Amino acid sequence: MLMVNRLILAASAWVLSTSLWASPGVHFDFGQSAPAAKASRTIEVVMGDMSFNPGALDIKAGETVRFVLINKGQLLHEFNLGNAAMHAQHQQEMLKMQQSGMLTPTGMKPGMDHASMSPASMGHGGKDAMMRHDDANSVLVEPGKSAELTWAFGKATRLEFACNVPGHYQAGMKGDLTVSQ
Repeated sequence: MLMVNRLILAASAWVLSTSLWASPGVHFDFGQSAPAAKASRTIEVVMGDMSFNPGALDIKAGETVRFVLINKGQLLHEFNLGNAAMHAQHQQEMLKMQQSGMLTPTGMKPGMDHASMSPASMGHGGKDAMMRHDDANSVLVEPGKSAELTWAFGKATRLEFACNVPGHYQAGMKGDLTVSQ
């Protein structure tokens, strides 16, 4: 009986850890990442140093949008979907990445992958947590490069798209994103 209980306990722990590993840790009530093939339209967003063009976006609830992000600036920039509170929290995480040396003005430090830094100062778990820039609602774009983010918007809401590289949001690098019915 003791052996059966141990097997059940081990199997339960494995199932629990597998499901946690397979699912993203963050839930977004405004939508989710989607494959580019599911997009109903494409919006090109040009990043300058401390600006986005266009500066505001209108999306329909239920729409899946492929954002093509082009960094024409001289600095690293981010395109991040969220509300003001989410951006404030992410700015603190980005500051810690910068202070650790992982984030430079023009990119990620050469030779470092996104999961190579650890203290848990990122606030994403215990002492073994890793610093990462891999949120589904966010992408970093180096100067002269482009990237894509495809998002399925779930419900009507007001959001911002923003660059949370330290100081950029405060310098005005944000835009309004309205999701309407």
